[in-house]
This record gives sequence, C-alpha cells and structure tokens, in this order.
Amino acid sequence: MATETLTPGTPAPKTPEAAAPTAAKPRRVRNRYLRGLLSPRGLFGLALVGLIFAAGLAAPLLTSHDPTFQTADALRGPGSGDHVWGTDEIGRDLLSRLLYGIRTDLLIVAAAVPLGLLIGCSLALVATTHRAADVAVQRLFDLLLSFPGLILGLTVTAIMGPGKATIITVITIIEIPSFGRMLRGAILVHRDREYATAARVGGAGPLRLLTRHVLPNAADPVVVQIAVSMSIAVILEGAMSFIGIGVRPPDPSLGGILAEARPYLEDHPTYALGPLVVITALVVGLNLIAEALNRGARR
Repeated sequence: MATETLTPGTPAPKTPEAAAPTAAKPRRVRNRYLRGLLSPRGLFGLALVGLIFAAGLAAPLLTSHDPTFQTADALRGPGSGDHVWGTDEIGRDLLSRLLYGIRTDLLIVAAAVPLGLLIGCSLALVATTHRAADVAVQRLFDLLLSFPGLILGLTVTAIMGPGKATIITVITIIEIPSFGRMLRGAILVHRDREYATAARVGGAGPLRLLTRHVLPNAADPVVVQIAVSMSIAVILEGAMSFIGIGVRPPDPSLGGILAEARPYLEDHPTYALGPLVVITALVVGLNLIAEALNRGARR
C-alpha cells in the first residue's frame, strides 16, 4: 500500500483519510477474495461443499423416509426396493440417515464456528488495549490450547453429557484461541505500519484507527481461518460421535453412522462408504476454499 512520507515543516493532513487512503481498501479486499474463489481450486472446493450443503438442506425433498423409522428389511444393499442406498442393521434407510446426518453437521458447524469467531476476536481486541489485558488473554489462550480436542471433548461430555450442545461447546472452545491469536497478531503488525502512523498523525483516534484502518487490513487471516475451522468442526464432530460422546442415537450424524457401520464393514462395505465420502469431500472442499482465499488475499 502506498504511503505518503511526512517531512518536517509539512502541514499535517486535515483528515485521516488523506493521510491513509484506505477508503477503497474493503472493495479491493472483496475483489481479492473473489479472485481467489474463482480460481480452479476455489471453484472445485465451492462445488464440493455447495453440493453437500445443498443435499443436506434439501434432505426432506430428496427422500421420503424418516431417518429413525425401523423396518424388517435389515442390512439391505443399494437398490433394494425403495431404499436407494440400502438399510442399516435395524432397517433404517441409509440415504435418509446420510442426508439428515449432513443437516446435523451443518447445524453444528453453523453454530460453533461463528461463536468461536465472535468470542476469539472479541478477546483479541481486548488484548490489544492494554498490556495487562494482553497477558491475561494470552494465558487464557494457552490454557485452552493445552487440551487436545478429544480430551477436551471427554471432559465437557462428563460435565454436560453427550449431545449436540456438547459438540458445539467443544468446537467453540477449540476455535477461540485460533481466531483470537490470529487477529491479535495481525492487529499488532498492522498497528505499527506506516499507513497507521500516518493516520495517527492525521488525527485519527484509537477507535477510528482500529476500525477504519487496521481491522480491514488485519482481517485477511481471519477470513481464511473460517474455512479451516469449518473443516476442523466436521472432523471433530465425526470423531466425537464415532466414539460415542457426540450426537445421541437414534439421531443421525456422519460420525454416528460410521460407528454403527463398523461391525459390518466386511459384509456391507457400502454402509460406511456414504459418510466416509461425505466427510472426506467436506474436509477437502473446505481446505481448498481456505487455500484459494489465502492465495487471493496475498495478491
């Protein structure tokens, strides 16, 4: 970003915008993100994630079966009667459970990641206001990072019991230090850049300097982290439900379907194939989107 060098005797600009021309910055940022998403890897990632999200949201339109309804047709293979993807060990339609399992994951991701983003970024802003606050917030982040994901999941489950609320809580706690440290570091870097110094000389107060000049430039890594955090949320939900501390049966979830399919992998491999493919596609797609956003933000 171009900056104007102030020499002794030169009158200070009348407005901060004259000293640090960042008014067009948000438009340029949006264009960079759009260019990244329109790259081949970005489009492929969007296609993967969009297709799965659309299938989950349209689950009631794509299947007429109740995902918890049991029938006598147990462990049927794909194409058995009106069960396109077959049935599980107690006769529930696998396609219906897969589609509604995607909906469960969408609900968890949509609740947990924004919560982690909001709390983490709020703590990052607090940390940049005073040295004592910075030390306190950093120690809190260290404490949260000291717990591995599944260990934290077991601890929270022991307190709250298994369920969607537990998974959302665990993912939120894990994402708080990720977003917080990323934004704090970016703010500290950009706060000392020449354009910020020029805006300060031009009369911008701390709040205006932060909101108008620093945050628009420091937000790039946070935007990329959103896609990464969504992929982590999908993996963590699958892991917690797989070991029995996640979504409670009979409600479907991708990790729960995998756990139910484990005893039948040899005789009915298609039972586990659906959730495996969906989880893999979601993680790959979200990471491709994150990489595309990162490349676009650096241009």
